[in-house]
Amino acid sequence: MFQTLSGRSTSLLSSPPQLPSQHVYSVKSTRICGAESLQSPQAALGTRTLNVTRSTTHAREASRARIRAQALLQRTPETPYFSPPKPSVDGPVQYYYREPSPWPTQQDVQVAYHDLQRQPAADLLVVGSGPSGLAVAERVAAGGFSVCVIDLDPYAPMIPNYGCWVDEMQAMGLEECLEVVWPKAKVWLDNDKSGERFLRRPYGRMDRPMLKKLLLQKCASNGVTFLTSKVSGVSHGDGTSTVTLSDGRTMQGTMVLDATGHARKLVKYDQEFNPGYQGAYGITAEVESHPFELDTMLFMDWRDEHTHSNPVMRASNQALPTFLYAMPYTKNKVFLEETSLVARPAVGFDTLKERLMARMEWLGIKVTKVEDEEYCLIPMGGALPQHPQRVLGIGGTAGMVHPSTGFMMTRMLGSAPVVADAIVDQLSRPTDKATTAGAARQLVTEQGAEEMAAAVWQATWPVERIRQRIFMEFGMEVLLSLNLQQTRDFFAAFFSLSDFHWQGFLSSRLSFTQLIGFGLSLFVEASPETRLLLLRLGIPGVVQMLFVLLPTVTGYYKQDTTVKDKKFAHDRAAAASISAAKQQ
Repeated sequence: MFQTLSGRSTSLLSSPPQLPSQHVYSVKSTRICGAESLQSPQAALGTRTLNVTRSTTHAREASRARIRAQALLQRTPETPYFSPPKPSVDGPVQYYYREPSPWPTQQDVQVAYHDLQRQPAADLLVVGSGPSGLAVAERVAAGGFSVCVIDLDPYAPMIPNYGCWVDEMQAMGLEECLEVVWPKAKVWLDNDKSGERFLRRPYGRMDRPMLKKLLLQKCASNGVTFLTSKVSGVSHGDGTSTVTLSDGRTMQGTMVLDATGHARKLVKYDQEFNPGYQGAYGITAEVESHPFELDTMLFMDWRDEHTHSNPVMRASNQALPTFLYAMPYTKNKVFLEETSLVARPAVGFDTLKERLMARMEWLGIKVTKVEDEEYCLIPMGGALPQHPQRVLGIGGTAGMVHPSTGFMMTRMLGSAPVVADAIVDQLSRPTDKATTAGAARQLVTEQGAEEMAAAVWQATWPVERIRQRIFMEFGMEVLLSLNLQQTRDFFAAFFSLSDFHWQGFLSSRLSFTQLIGFGLSLFVEASPETRLLLLRLGIPGVVQMLFVLLPTVTGYYKQDTTVKDKKFAHDRAAAASISAAKQQ
């Protein structure tokens, strides 16, 4: 349902796409590595101990490119994707609709297929050709490294429907991938007119085929190869990773990225995975008519009048509430989805479908044709994969789903450049060492491979991001406990917050300290009854949250400096400065 953004304002494309003429946006995006990436041919790699092999001249070029990239990075804040400049949409935004693009085929984009006999290894192996895998693959390949994406069908459609806030797509230069834009969104909190709230934030539906085509084009132009197979396992040793395919063949890589989504094909867990689940059943349908304004997206509809004639359904909905999420495309075409925000265990699809049919009847919507059905089940929260570990992760497999809202498409797209840049940085380490030593070849040791993977995981999940997720998991546990009326009261307070707080929370833009301010503001805006509820539910949760937060203060990663050590270092530096001043 929801879409979130967090990440540098970094375009996935080398040149931003053109916008529909109806809209005026302000697009500001920065590409860290793309324009200054390595341009030399891919290196030849050995088959046993996979080691990056490059000429000394190429290594020096790589070193200079990395120095330029690091200079750009130093101009950004230390934690760039927590409080970036808030993206804005300049000027009035009008309702915009066009038919979705056709799914790309080999005739549209000709990708290069990998010859495993001729090239049994690559710098990076990406398992999965969804948007997260392709986004990382094209960017790493643009850095001059060999990348192979392993999937049965690189042209396979992306099934779920994706909605997102327009400013999130704007921040990444991906406005062209919006097929519908609504100038505003709306929520219904209760059955009477006072429950209607308008959200002055433009909302859009993503053109999935166009996004897939753009990412495939970038992969093709940057030299990414595709191996059509399934992966059955991975092993590590002697500084390399070996992926085993379903037909028994193997391929080696310096690094392996699991981009298989919620299947979590290769990553390992060292804790029990016990998430909440967002369940949804939806249809894209042609209808005789519908009651929705074309310029308004229906973000949440918590009304329950459609259940009043069915006591069993009404009691069930009051205990485990669901809401309507609706995208009106035209006067006779609409996407309707009955959604359970979060539940453990998940609300069943039969229940969701029954409630949607009852709601449509109450709204007077008569379907003439169903174009497609959507069954959606999204794990929310739960344990993160073991990190660090040799297999890298992105998207659902790395736990990037927003624990309190359920969706992650723009969050993942915003994080892909961060993960890709970290991979480029680590793949450059052997080359840099070879340059320093004046050698043409530098082997990757097992310890070195583990250190490289650890550095990428730390970039994927920096400590501040871990803290943010812990707070959002606390919010998810609260939501799991609410009945229908309590949910209505909660969102009445939530959407009474400042735009900075409610928009920042949905888009994962708030740092942990800002999230504390968000929580206090929510408590102030809540009704007296809701405050008592939040205290009853929240106090045990806060204690648990503080316990889980403790490792992020005492040194989450091995190389982390603790708060105490940072204070001592600061004090020593201050004392040295005072001493030097006195001597002068």
